[in-house]
Amino acid sequence: MKASPTQLPEVLLIEPDVYGDQRGWFMESWQAERYKQHGVMANFTQANISYSEQGVLRGLHYQYPQPQGKLVYVLAGSVFDVAVDIRHGSPTFGQWVGAELSAENHHQLWVPEGFAHGFQVLSGNTTFAYFCTRKYHPEYDAAIAHDDLDIGIKWPLPVSDISAKDRDAPGLLSLSPEQLPGF
Repeated sequence: MKASPTQLPEVLLIEPDVYGDQRGWFMESWQAERYKQHGVMANFTQANISYSEQGVLRGLHYQYPQPQGKLVYVLAGSVFDVAVDIRHGSPTFGQWVGAELSAENHHQLWVPEGFAHGFQVLSGNTTFAYFCTRKYHPEYDAAIAHDDLDIGIKWPLPVSDISAKDRDAPGLLSLSPEQLPGF
């Protein structure tokens, strides 16, 4: 397994070992001791799967004051996955990183607590999976505008569909420090 820091050092691009033969392939999607050796100190309490079509955009989501760290990957299809540092007082506040995750490359992204997360589907029939460090709390669910000019994410496709919550989300700089995790 290879774990590489991104431009936001806490966010890791993970390349699990994949073992293939004539029958197909096998990989560990999570193994606590191995991931801990690469800096992912997570105790997952919830796992989620979503299905979306090409062009769908989900995010930028975060939960506060019960933040979630997420280990994300694709089971079928491909996505452009994004993490944004929203920790008030962080030297990389408002900066983002993106990576293509696909069923073919088997890459994962570790998005720690204190980061907003979103993705855009690059292929049809995409199934996206993620492990979360805390359970979902609807009362703490929050979103930041996917097209916030102060963040400047370069999404690869036109948005074909987005939820009303995500479409109407505020910009990062319009949020008060009390609405964001601290550094």
